[in-house]
Amino acid sequence: MSRSLEDSYRHCARVTRRCAQSFYWGLRLLPREKRRALYAIYAFLRGCDDSADEAAPDARPGQLHRWRRALDAALHGDCAGDPCLPAFSDAVARYAIPGRYFHLLLDGAEMDLSVRRYPTFEALYDYCYRVASTVGLICLHVWGYEGEGAELAAEECGIAFQLTNILRDIREDAARGRIYLPEEDLRRFDYGEREIAGQVRDERFEALMRFEVERAWRYYQSVDRLLPCVSPDSRACLMAMVGVYQGILDCMERSGFDVYSRRVAMPKSRKVAIALRAWWRYRNGGETRPSQA
Repeated sequence: MSRSLEDSYRHCARVTRRCAQSFYWGLRLLPREKRRALYAIYAFLRGCDDSADEAAPDARPGQLHRWRRALDAALHGDCAGDPCLPAFSDAVARYAIPGRYFHLLLDGAEMDLSVRRYPTFEALYDYCYRVASTVGLICLHVWGYEGEGAELAAEECGIAFQLTNILRDIREDAARGRIYLPEEDLRRFDYGEREIAGQVRDERFEALMRFEVERAWRYYQSVDRLLPCVSPDSRACLMAMVGVYQGILDCMERSGFDVYSRRVAMPKSRKVAIALRAWWRYRNGGETRPSQA
């Protein structure tokens, strides 16, 4: 491995350690080469997000276009422009990850620039697939898998993760002018944009949130089908990630769906405990039933 490539992998590891609050401890459980590959992929995706988020609103489309050009170039071995790109290009080639997944992710990022409402859950599912299911499918290629149902299970697991993000971030997203909760659901529970803006917590909000949380839990059931398909040396990583996200959803329920007064988060100590528990249970790759978060 060339020094420049090694330096790129080290850069990506630093980015992941600094920024990947929900995923880092799960990634630590992977064998070295798989771990480094996902650090590189995370750093690339983080670069896309940060460049768009930090740019002035009228400059964000251009920033995403720049990253799309960098993606196309990296997929063909041209890694100039960002220190993450040599490692990213190497990881994508090493694990034969389809480039279309990264283009779909950028499509999802572009949706955030123009789409502010989702009329139906079907429409929201399409968005979640682009920004989250694709990540699950990318991870699947790095982890290694077998079984015809693995890709669908990874897709649905990604949906569960993104629904958790959406429910946790209702307040922050509304402040940016975005409401991801499907409009058909808001009508069903007679809880509208005015109530979201006013951060109204009443029986309508509780019923709406219970409905949305139960939907997310149903998508988490996909883990039962996904785990046996994943390479044994990567099962602990999967279950640590799942444990953290399920823990966030559980915290929301236990707080009475209090997502307005504070951002629901898990302390680092609990994330580490979840990762250690996953490592202990799946350290030999033998178990194929999910542990409880």
